[in-house]
Amino acid sequence: MDTRRRFLVRAAALAGVPLLGACRPRAAAGRKKLGRALCGLFARFAKRVSSTKFAVAGALAVLTAMVMAPAFAAERIDKDTIDAALGALIQSKALVGVSALVYEHGQEAYFGAFGQADREAAKPMTRDTLVQIFSMTKPITGVAFMSLFEEGKFKLDDPLEKYAPEFAKLRVYVGTDAQGGLLTEPLRRPVTLRDITRHTVGFYNGTDHTPLADRVHGVDPTAMTNTLAQEAGKLASLPLLFQPGTRWLYGPSVDVQAYLVERLSGMPFDEYLERKIFKPLGMTHTRYVLRPEDHARIAAMYDWHEDGSLTREPDATALEFNGRDWPAKPGSYGLVSTLDDYMKFARMLQNGGQLNGRRILKSQTIKLMATDALPAEVTDVSWLPSKGSVGFGIDFAVRIKPPVNAAEASGAVGEFFWDGAADTLFWVDPVNKITAVLFTQYKPFGKVPLHKAFRDAVYAHIPSALAH
Repeated sequence: MDTRRRFLVRAAALAGVPLLGACRPRAAAGRKKLGRALCGLFARFAKRVSSTKFAVAGALAVLTAMVMAPAFAAERIDKDTIDAALGALIQSKALVGVSALVYEHGQEAYFGAFGQADREAAKPMTRDTLVQIFSMTKPITGVAFMSLFEEGKFKLDDPLEKYAPEFAKLRVYVGTDAQGGLLTEPLRRPVTLRDITRHTVGFYNGTDHTPLADRVHGVDPTAMTNTLAQEAGKLASLPLLFQPGTRWLYGPSVDVQAYLVERLSGMPFDEYLERKIFKPLGMTHTRYVLRPEDHARIAAMYDWHEDGSLTREPDATALEFNGRDWPAKPGSYGLVSTLDDYMKFARMLQNGGQLNGRRILKSQTIKLMATDALPAEVTDVSWLPSKGSVGFGIDFAVRIKPPVNAAEASGAVGEFFWDGAADTLFWVDPVNKITAVLFTQYKPFGKVPLHKAFRDAVYAHIPSALAH
């Protein structure tokens, strides 16, 4: 070993970097992604750095992080593995169409599209297919809401009634009297803005079968004919299902975030999204209302049946919301998007709030949103555990433990994600620098093991995240 190579190996040991072995002639010759150019970079770098232990250790650690990690990490996403997982679901007729896009270390690592966006029209699933993303609208709303947090418009522990006085008289349902009338009690503490970001308000969501249900359905706060202000007023007129902060229950609280965006910005919510998120990120295909030219690209919606068959919903049903300009512009659902558009949003999150020189949020705000915010005393969390070993931050589920067994979907601790009613999915994995978007269009959610198959394929060569 010559003096320079001996220096490099010793420096690597000091820095705790075992990767310099790749610069041995035999190893370098066999690594196309690293090769002699990178080894030459190490050698040139060795001439310049100080001989002190700390300078060598620090500088080599930085150089390794910048150059070595992306080169080696890219090999971990295996296209054939993901192709096989998604293709099998099409071949078995479990799905009509599916597409996926994965980035790793800021570079596209995978794209695949299988089957058909519209089986009856023989229209293939493609990269520019438009789909209804349903609840994957919620993280976009959360980013819009938190952009106003950054402007100092509110604090998360402020009471909701401070910004929306109609919520000042909320009460909590506790049962019925002898005549069947609703009994209520006062709030033990005010609803906070933090509650509306993590689903701990107590809004009724339609799944708990209580006498409160008839009252809520009669008021119909989430009707498409309601503006956000009208929805907020109707929600405020109804009792909560439980005391704020005592349970996690998915519900319409993200619509209240959207309403507050309107109140605090003085701008219609859809216009705020366009100006503050979509236009800066170049998300030119993401919107509430389909344009005439969009109809050729929008995927059909399919209904799943117990025998595994899938039947196409009539467009009049499937596109009832997106097919016309309703008063409702919900924060909870309603956007259509493409793989690349949503990936721009996801990559912005991965990059700490910015993409291509356009900053949407500060990195500290992204970190706050991606941190589990559920108090330890909140143990009633509805179906949230079906997402894996997760907590909940600001409009994201957050993985807090590795997969506990092979039955759980793969994922890395620290990742944050959400999905949509038609079985779409996205996640951001800051540890492995992986960002993924998955599209399909069928209901009801979760009847096909798509998410596990896709996650397991993406993490097939990353043991720390692979369910086993």
